[in-house]
Amino acid sequence: MYGCQQNLIHASGDITAILEFICSEANKLANCFYLECVYKQNEVKKVNPNLNVLGIDHGLDNWLTCVSNTGKSLIINGKKVKSQNQWYNKRVAQIKKGKAQDYWDDELSFLTEKRNRQMRDDVNKAARFIINWCLQNDISIIVFGWNQRQKDSINIGKKNNQEFVQIPTAKLKNRIAQFCEKYGIRFIETEESYTSKASFLDNNLLPTVGKKPDGWQPSGKRIKRGLYQASSGQLINADCNGSANIITKVITQLKVSLAKVSRGVLSLPQRYDLDRLSRSYRKRCEASIYKGLWGESHSPLYKPRGA
Repeated sequence: MYGCQQNLIHASGDITAILEFICSEANKLANCFYLECVYKQNEVKKVNPNLNVLGIDHGLDNWLTCVSNTGKSLIINGKKVKSQNQWYNKRVAQIKKGKAQDYWDDELSFLTEKRNRQMRDDVNKAARFIINWCLQNDISIIVFGWNQRQKDSINIGKKNNQEFVQIPTAKLKNRIAQFCEKYGIRFIETEESYTSKASFLDNNLLPTVGKKPDGWQPSGKRIKRGLYQASSGQLINADCNGSANIITKVITQLKVSLAKVSRGVLSLPQRYDLDRLSRSYRKRCEASIYKGLWGESHSPLYKPRGA
């Protein structure tokens, strides 16, 4: 902690006043600091409780795959986050080549600090986008599939292990939960065992870890990366299948209807790239404001290619 200044100034928008500046050291070798501002915000309008729910399944290339019982689905592309981590790992390996395992210098500190800022930016953008999407579509419940300590014993190959462990999905989950508390959205975290194997369209039983019935087998299967085949031969997005099953995990608790989650919803999710989000993702998008102003193809949250 290097300093703390009490100050009160006038500001516009949601921020009514900055009460405190806190300057703290971020990285000695990188010679940089963080300036934290403590401020008051106006009260925000809470989401009215309803039975609209969004299920979220996390991964690598598809960082977040989301399916809603309102009949919509979306994917937050994770390739940018992977690329940033791959570049960081490559540069670190080049600098440390032929040196001691614990070697560290100013350049490594700078690269690490840059990578940390990139990850923090990705987390904040993705979380804000998800919450704004929920506000725009009147979603009052988010169900996030998560297995505790899942990264500790993961074994998906050396390269994928490194990528998966370095992706800050836990921080993203916590950030979404913080936003949910602010806007009155109910946040539920549930274990996601067998959600990728079981077929949502076939209404397969979803066992929990350690409680799988003898002889249990899913009626569908993943035939290749990103593609799931139900027993009827219907093909759907594999991650959307998992996301819909995550909602099914808590359907008894929530008592919601999944009648609108059809094959079409699970086959054609809208894909969003982090580096192509418009600046409006930073602002709260009230459904009452945007309803009737934009069609499905003119979302205020997204900037199409060439725009």
